[in-house]
Amino acid sequence: MEVLSLSVDSVFVHKMWNDTELAKMVDGGVPFPMLSDAGGKVGRSYGVYDEDAGVEMRGRFLIDPDGVIQAYEVVTPPVGRRIDETLRQIQAFQHVRASGGSEATPSGWTPGSPALKPGPELVGNVWKVWKPSSEA
Repeated sequence: MEVLSLSVDSVFVHKMWNDTELAKMVDGGVPFPMLSDAGGKVGRSYGVYDEDAGVEMRGRFLIDPDGVIQAYEVVTPPVGRRIDETLRQIQAFQHVRASGGSEATPSGWTPGSPALKPGPELVGNVWKVWKPSSEA
């Protein structure tokens, strides 16, 4: 798994933000590269560049080893994201890929939880094999 951060801000702005803000919230600061997309070329190709404001919206893209986008989320600046859910989804995609597609992960699946075996016999019977946790 590789994590990259990208924005239209310069690498100097990223460093300042990491050193003065993020490092106070995360020991050692951000543990992945923060890249500059000056001009928004990458943001445009992913549909997150706001031409009028000259900034990129907050987008998260999960791209598999074959270069296929498996999931994405775009939120406006006032709304934060939840890293735990991003990590859970990455683990779920990795599990499905490792199974060769013979298993599926239901909503809220976490590593170690039962996965589903897709097929006609599962239709109408998901409730028998999957019981969501009562914890939120």
